[in-house]
Amino acid sequence: MKFLKSNLLLVLAASLAFTLPACKAKKAVVKQEPVTDTVKTAPPAAAPAPTPAPEKQEPAPAPEKQDLNFANIQFEFNSAVLKTDSYQTLDLVATSLRRASTTKLVLNGNSSAEGSTAHNMSLSLDRANSVKAYLVNAGVNGDNLTTKGYGESKPIADNTTEEGRALNRRVEIKVVQ
Repeated sequence: MKFLKSNLLLVLAASLAFTLPACKAKKAVVKQEPVTDTVKTAPPAAAPAPTPAPEKQEPAPAPEKQDLNFANIQFEFNSAVLKTDSYQTLDLVATSLRRASTTKLVLNGNSSAEGSTAHNMSLSLDRANSVKAYLVNAGVNGDNLTTKGYGESKPIADNTTEEGRALNRRVEIKVVQ
């Protein structure tokens, strides 16, 4: 029995001696799980909701009408040069006309009663053309703008006072369409 134990021990030691160097050289093998073809099924689709009976659709609200009533553009005595305080009004006019591109305006130039009738007619038309030039430069279609000069024939205030004459030196912006 002693012989058998020592032989068994010797066989075991020998087998370990041969397998150890080989184990160091071997790479670790990762055991992979077997691949199985499984089809994942989606959860059952919910039944479509019943479509309600068509309701009467209310008409879309009408687009908001723009307020196209603008302040008069005032001018200095004997001048067709735009005053800087009129730029804000003119920019508002230009913005409104770019949105409502088919709207047509008449620019009515006026003057106070100082000077000759012929000079005032020419000056009032020059004032209307100054307003038109500003609006066209701001992107308004010039074909939608008409200029007219009325001279001193349509005063809105008394021409006997400086305050009244100042109010008469103006361009009125009127919507045609």
